[in-house]
Amino acid sequence: MPQRTLIRDATVVLPREVARTSVLIEGGRVAAVDPAPHSRADEVVDATGLFLLPGVIDDQVHFRDPGLTHKEDLHTGSRACAAGGVTSFLEMPNTVPQTITVDALARKLEHARRRCVVNYGFYIGATTDNLTELRQATRTPGIKIFMGSSTGNMLVDDQECLEAIFAETSLPITAHCEDESTVHANAAGLEAPLTIHDHSRIRDHRAAITATLRGIDLARRHGHRFHVLHVSTAEEAGILAERHDLITAEVCPHHLFLDVSDYGRLGTLAQMNPSLKTPEDRAALWRGLKEGAIQIIATDHAPHTLEEKDVPYPASPSGVPAVEVMLPLMLNEVNRGRCTLQDLAAWMSDGPARIWDIVGKGRIEEGYDADLVLVDMERERAVRNEEQLTKSGWSPWHGTVLKGWPVRTWVGGRTVFAGGRVTREPVGREIVFDHARGGYWATRG
Repeated sequence: MPQRTLIRDATVVLPREVARTSVLIEGGRVAAVDPAPHSRADEVVDATGLFLLPGVIDDQVHFRDPGLTHKEDLHTGSRACAAGGVTSFLEMPNTVPQTITVDALARKLEHARRRCVVNYGFYIGATTDNLTELRQATRTPGIKIFMGSSTGNMLVDDQECLEAIFAETSLPITAHCEDESTVHANAAGLEAPLTIHDHSRIRDHRAAITATLRGIDLARRHGHRFHVLHVSTAEEAGILAERHDLITAEVCPHHLFLDVSDYGRLGTLAQMNPSLKTPEDRAALWRGLKEGAIQIIATDHAPHTLEEKDVPYPASPSGVPAVEVMLPLMLNEVNRGRCTLQDLAAWMSDGPARIWDIVGKGRIEEGYDADLVLVDMERERAVRNEEQLTKSGWSPWHGTVLKGWPVRTWVGGRTVFAGGRVTREPVGREIVFDHARGGYWATRG
């Protein structure tokens, strides 16, 4: 591995400007932006005409490892990340076994050390009876609560349990916000046979809004940092616009780019939780993102095999893969004039790093980790199922032509993707969190 790498003459997305300059990498970090013209380097990358962005941090993935690795695993999922310009991921706890104890978290981190091509972190999951574990947990971005869409003791919708978690823990909390009682009542009111179009009637606006309001109320009353996952409705975006310094939120590509009109084309491939909503909701989510009510974008990468997705609804599972296409989808929107590369760096790199108190990541700045992605804004190609690195082997955007693609990805200064090829070497490192920083609003600027 070269000790010093010079990325020369790129258009670099910096924290406060976009500038044509060079970046010097040394010892896994950004040694200099705009280094001296004759700086020594073991490797020189001519980036003329290309754009250099901070690596994407995806704070919501399901890599199914352990227990469901026929769908995905940490190695295949992290290789897919590298190809998509995602240099760090935070993975959810609903594996088999679940990540709901300090020991389980430690085992998962050790397993990831031997498997991951990009950087990794893991949430600890809340249950109805693991408050002691949640209090003791470190080495984690925070606590994940399933207020809906889970099973067994990982479904936490009992008010007394929720009050205790918000009152008696200190880690940031994030939640899947769909009200389980609303979901069940909606399903009971529909006549069989159900079709995929019923999914958005069962998991409707009210289910999402009720749970989001509940989580926000708990956070405000207990003074606890709270992050709303995968916002899907215009109403939620409006609620979140009433800014509170403890509350942050995110939106996923499927809710930005798909809506209920896509069920006819995609069938159960468009089935996810929260469900797709209307074109009007989709437009409101874009506005919320651009106006700051929603701070970041994440995939909720949740792969299933095509055979599993092909089972008739409602037996079909919810979830779609997206880590390979999230950045290209957004680069395409930059080319269309909908947003800027600086927006992308804020929504997909710096924002997640600040929300989760990630040390040394999210920016191209001297001293920060050299987690970088070089993109060609002129490259145009179609998403193809047969080219996906995710083990599930498909994408809901199959056939979609996108302009703007990653061409090289570095993790800690080491190349993990270039020339269309991804390394198999476990280059990734455990993400370090410093929760004393106080989150997104405390570290803004």
